[in-house]
Amino acid sequence: MRVERLPAWGAHGLGETTWNGLVARARTNVPFLTWQFQTTWWRFWGPGELHLLGFQDAAGDWAGALPLYATAEDTGEPVLRLVGGTDVADYLDVVAAAGSEEAVWKAGLQALLDSPWHAIDLRPVPADSPTVALLPALARAAGLTCRIEREERCPVIELPDSWDAYLARLSGKDRHELRRKLRRAEGAKPRVEVARTPAGIAAFLDSFVALHKKSKVGKARFMDERMEVFFREVGAALAAAEWAALWLLWLDEQPAAALFCLEYAGTIGLYNSGFDPAARALSPGVVLIARTVEDAIARGFRRYDFLRGDEPYKYGFGAVPTDVVRITVTRA
Repeated sequence: MRVERLPAWGAHGLGETTWNGLVARARTNVPFLTWQFQTTWWRFWGPGELHLLGFQDAAGDWAGALPLYATAEDTGEPVLRLVGGTDVADYLDVVAAAGSEEAVWKAGLQALLDSPWHAIDLRPVPADSPTVALLPALARAAGLTCRIEREERCPVIELPDSWDAYLARLSGKDRHELRRKLRRAEGAKPRVEVARTPAGIAAFLDSFVALHKKSKVGKARFMDERMEVFFREVGAALAAAEWAALWLLWLDEQPAAALFCLEYAGTIGLYNSGFDPAARALSPGVVLIARTVEDAIARGFRRYDFLRGDEPYKYGFGAVPTDVVRITVTRA
């Protein structure tokens, strides 16, 4: 496996089309690793020196990429982290074509030994990624230490073929509660809208941001001016690739809930949300999530991922927890 140190995004022919082709061939095939998300995040939040490695196989074809950046800890010792950021990316990993992960990581660790760093901090990595199984032994062989710890959970629903089949899977209590909340909302004349184009998402984003900030104090702090612009730009980039949807629920002709969803590789990801606390009695968030689940089933999606966060309401929809981990590689 040949390693290239790339000076910038798109260098040496590893541009958008090739990059996204690699992501599509990877076992960790998630929207947060796409060219659109990675380059938008770097433009907004790239805090240090870019360490971008590209990997070519014996035939000269691109087999992988490892997007890292360097930051300085309080101790002054540099740490390498995955591009994408833990604040806005729910899954991150090396980009490696399925079957080439071991060769990519082996070559990558050897190449990184020449760089000045104290630790490589990889998070949040899906627990079922080959990285989790491979890296401890590869790190030891390179004279490094590796620690893996569960960081968070992502509740996931494996979707059946029909809405009725989905409801039948829920526990009796959860099914009763969901139906009760949907019936109760009917009295407020619910209206659901969805945008999937850059222009449509741009038109809905003011309502989404307002509802997001209203939801709770922590969300209002998170959605500052810079973050709002990031959401606008990453939303437009993902929508242009047909990977994003912005949903709005109106109750009594007032915006009551909004969901920013990612539609990628057969999975709907509930990326972010907001609701009006004044409409809390009508459970607008639950009502809108139910409609997005129903829509996902009707459109042939087979997975609904609530992404990071162990909130109880997610399990009321029949979700099952999956783990994401933090992998720390340090010099021995």
